[in-house]
Amino acid sequence: MGSATTQALAASTAALDAASDVDLGVAGELFAAGRALADTPQLSGALADWGASDHARATVVASVFQSLGQTSRALLDTVARERWSSASDLVDAVEELAIRAAAAADTSADVEGELFRFARIVAGDPQLELALGSRLGDPDEKGRLVATLLSSRASAATTLIASSVVQRPRERRVRELLARAERIVASARGRAVATVTSAVPLGAAQIDRIAAMLKAKYDADVSVNTVVDPTLVGGLRVQIADDVIDATVASRLSDLRHRLAG
Repeated sequence: MGSATTQALAASTAALDAASDVDLGVAGELFAAGRALADTPQLSGALADWGASDHARATVVASVFQSLGQTSRALLDTVARERWSSASDLVDAVEELAIRAAAAADTSADVEGELFRFARIVAGDPQLELALGSRLGDPDEKGRLVATLLSSRASAATTLIASSVVQRPRERRVRELLARAERIVASARGRAVATVTSAVPLGAAQIDRIAAMLKAKYDADVSVNTVVDPTLVGGLRVQIADDVIDATVASRLSDLRHRLAG
């Protein structure tokens, strides 16, 4: 991410945080705007063109997205007036604002956990992953499929996020889309995300202790997702961002074998 994009994303996120009437309707409109930008390189390119004045770029937004609600148009106006390192960064930013808006619309829902669990379902079902990840599939059909699968399993915010991001993967795998959305939601709520893998299911008290230890280590609240993998034999593997703490029996046995092999 270039420095221009970093600053532009910070300004756009601040505008979203300052908005007082963000709901799932706003999130849905931002997702729709992101899809329009992804489908029309000329449009996203025009909004990311440093040669055009910020007023000219904002005028394009007002013309193209005039049917959207006032809050959505105001947020897109902010996006258009900022300077982005690339058109793809701008498209990513609009999608991120949509995800953050959905998360803000229902702060009581466990959106991170629901996205994680759906990603695990996708990972465990090759046919579903192929259906959602295929370039040949109809984007709207993919969105409807996800919405149907989650209709009784997840909150409206999670359903909107998951059914929206799969429609325009832009060379990204479905699991990557969902993982990115999970990280964005956690960030919007001031948390980090940790994936803890163990040989046997962990109890609530164990998960709470792990969360407390990670909070002390990273100086941030941590949302803990758990995965059971019997091949680990015992111990835990913890991944948070790019950090991996591997204290599993399988890992120790592997290290021992390598040392014995010389």
